[in-house]
Amino acid sequence: MSRSREFKFRAVTSFQRHVANPLIRRSPFQTLLETTGRTSGLPRRTPVGGRRVGQAFWLVSEYGEKSQYVRNIQADPRVRVRIGGRWHTGTAHLLPEDDARARLKALPRYNSAVVRALGTDLLTVRVDLAD
Repeated sequence: MSRSREFKFRAVTSFQRHVANPLIRRSPFQTLLETTGRTSGLPRRTPVGGRRVGQAFWLVSEYGEKSQYVRNIQADPRVRVRIGGRWHTGTAHLLPEDDARARLKALPRYNSAVVRALGTDLLTVRVDLAD
């Protein structure tokens, strides 16, 4: 990763982790992805933008396999997703072969614009919902 991309990654993720995410998580209708921490085993909740299509929830990670929640999914794909204030259990699948930029066109506009602008290594994630 180039120095400028690494700086961008560190700056954005630091802001998200310490400022944006703690505030956004408090909104009762913000979509959240809950993974299990790969080291701690504790639940980790991350605000995400995505869309439910049938029994699947689709999202795009802006930093691919460098995202902490993606690393947690690699260790344990069992997740929960809060959509519209209701929790759903599911199994997450990383789809590196999917065209993440094209996928963003089918997801919520504002979030997709932010992911495109800030992301450096887009990765599609599909969560197959059990309920």
